[in-house]
Amino acid sequence: MRKVMGAAVAAGVMLLVAGCGSDGGTDKGGSASGGSSSAGSSSTGGSGGSGGERLDGAAVTAELSGAATGAGFTQDASGEQVPPTLKDCMVSWTADAEKAADPAKAYDATVATLTKGGWNEERSSGQGGSVIKSLKKSTWQLQASNHSAGPLKLVMFVAVDSGPECAAAIAEENAKAKKS
Repeated sequence: MRKVMGAAVAAGVMLLVAGCGSDGGTDKGGSASGGSSSAGSSSTGGSGGSGGERLDGAAVTAELSGAATGAGFTQDASGEQVPPTLKDCMVSWTADAEKAADPAKAYDATVATLTKGGWNEERSSGQGGSVIKSLKKSTWQLQASNHSAGPLKLVMFVAVDSGPECAAAIAEENAKAKKS
């Protein structure tokens, strides 16, 4: 189970970092700009949070935790941990889907709460009982995954700040991981 979650987080990060932007296709809110935004960028003075503050890892964690626990999830303490050097750039929140009364309903409620809080759903896909939704707020990309329909009950949320500082920090962390 741990390897599955680790692989899921790695896949989520790769999807978020490599495919953050839209290709202008059928995605909601697609644009030819590749999804880049100056909102929230410290170099442009933009804001990312709801009160004019820059959105950081702690704020994303608070929003995500509030939405997920409010929907009936508890956090799975054995979920994937974010390296300390990336705490302001990445958030991983794994739900204990086994304990949720209805994981699919709680997942939908979590995503609905996040969208009401300013996260914009950019794309959604579903196959074989699994649903993956990509949301964006400021420079943050959030991948919400629900794989609770089958025997493996896995619901997780992985958010990555796609701003230049975090992109560099993530690349550095990936390079370190390849060496070890």
